[in-house]
Amino acid sequence: MNYLEKYKFWLENEYFDEQAKAELRALAGNEEEIKDRFYKDLEFGTGGLRGKIAMGTNRMNVYTVSRATQGLANYLIEESQKQKELTTKQYLEQGVVIAYDCRHKSREFAETAALVLAANNIKTYLFEDIRPTPELSFAVRYLHAAAGIVITASHNPPEYNGYKVYGPDGGQIIPDIADKIIAHINKIKDYSLIKKIDRSTAVQKGFFNIIGKEIDQVYLQKVKELAIRDKEQIDKSIRIVYTPLHGAGNIPVRTILKERGFTNIFVVEKQVQPDPEFSTVESPNPEYPAAFEMAIKLGKKVNADILIATDPDADRLGLAVKTSSTKYIVLNGNQVGVLLLHYILSSKKELNQIPSNGFMVKTVVTSDMSKVIADDFGVDTYETLTGFKFICHKVKEVEEREKKSFLFGYEESIGYLAGDFVRDKDAIIAAMLICEMTAYYHKKGFNLLQVLEELYKKYGYYEEDQHSLYLEGMEGEKKIAEIMESFRKEVPPIEGMEIVRIDDILIGKSYDLKSKKTVPLDLPRSNVLKIIFSDGSWYCLRPSGTEPKLKLYLSFHAQTRKEAQQKLNLVKITALQILSRELSP
Repeated sequence: MNYLEKYKFWLENEYFDEQAKAELRALAGNEEEIKDRFYKDLEFGTGGLRGKIAMGTNRMNVYTVSRATQGLANYLIEESQKQKELTTKQYLEQGVVIAYDCRHKSREFAETAALVLAANNIKTYLFEDIRPTPELSFAVRYLHAAAGIVITASHNPPEYNGYKVYGPDGGQIIPDIADKIIAHINKIKDYSLIKKIDRSTAVQKGFFNIIGKEIDQVYLQKVKELAIRDKEQIDKSIRIVYTPLHGAGNIPVRTILKERGFTNIFVVEKQVQPDPEFSTVESPNPEYPAAFEMAIKLGKKVNADILIATDPDADRLGLAVKTSSTKYIVLNGNQVGVLLLHYILSSKKELNQIPSNGFMVKTVVTSDMSKVIADDFGVDTYETLTGFKFICHKVKEVEEREKKSFLFGYEESIGYLAGDFVRDKDAIIAAMLICEMTAYYHKKGFNLLQVLEELYKKYGYYEEDQHSLYLEGMEGEKKIAEIMESFRKEVPPIEGMEIVRIDDILIGKSYDLKSKKTVPLDLPRSNVLKIIFSDGSWYCLRPSGTEPKLKLYLSFHAQTRKEAQQKLNLVKITALQILSRELSP
């Protein structure tokens, strides 16, 4: 069916309720909107669904959530039949844990998923209220569940929601598993074949279970156990401003900091209550300095040493550091990552706690400064694709295959992880460790900016940046594909910068332009192109997996900050000019 036929089908089929049909009837005559809603099915990517909330096959709604969940149920039933140690019934009774954030329709979508699973005789554990995404990951592991679902669109605008699937290891599913679930979803052509029962029946059968504080307590205790320094080693009187940006981080972050003994925590009260509109910020993404506007005002008022902000599902954390009584600087994810990595490794070395087989994991678009630091402490670095599903899969792989000890993982988009009980980025863990790190250096008379400067002096100056080009709809997808293909055919030269290597992760090959040799890349296939210069600096092009945009990443290093910035600016300006020409009619 084409998009108009799908639109007509939804209007006429009795399966879809009257409220859905009324919304769709209101689109009559708006062919562009109808086309955008129905020209394809909302894609179930490597982690799940994400899209605007509305009726249509290319939107987040109870029908697309039901279809995805029925596909997941069919996959789990298929997997249950392959088990040797468990019967099908025992496997399905392991259950699926479901969490959700504060976004529009999140609770409704979470209950919808639970009831579809319950109709398929699969036990579910639904959190009583909003919870951080990393706690979902923990709960899957803690309850030995077969899978997990979290309803969130992370830091996307208010009109979005999403649906992420986690495996029994607590990590987001990787492409091999996603492909199997997608195959089951794609077989569901008739929505009326999706199973569903009412809540009371599901509860009566034992398939619908509510969980809450009992999981919170165990999770927060595990977080506290990650503390490295305490007592006289850190100054717990440091002044901390925290904002949850209307999301799920409020209670767990404030609880963990209080239990660690930090006494001066100031919260941005206007951003405490869950709010699906995120009405006090332009974007609820603490990666952007604008999200800190209210936190900075409060910071100046209370003379805070640091400001921390978590995104709506509390898996990402942003950090700002005081430079004077009137100014705060928001650090980027690379800077926070190298500060945390160095703090963890230097502290463990001092306390004789670095394992001989320790390792850390970063992504291909994350600063290489972390590898230089890890090398200095005798810790191995592994690299993988963008996204914490790949970081945590790599952690699992190295732990199982090479029997090594995981120490830290991070990505440039303000995601961090320590410990082995969560298999996703975790802003609760990050908040505790960042406050501990700040308190430790404060006790020694330094702030984090001074520490970062010392690291640059020792390991070289690294300057990173990224830029996104938003290209929505069918035409946007087509344009992004054309740009990537154009760069693959011929990478544009940049005056004064010698390109020595091109890593094409889509085909899994690295081209050495000097030796003319090609070697395979040990990475999952993904539409990513990385261009490396003779000094080791690089830029990278990658279509976003969750938003309609093409992302440009840049990383340049030199012995001085000025030189690193000059190189970055040259390449960024040139690359954007080239992209602008590609976008011209």
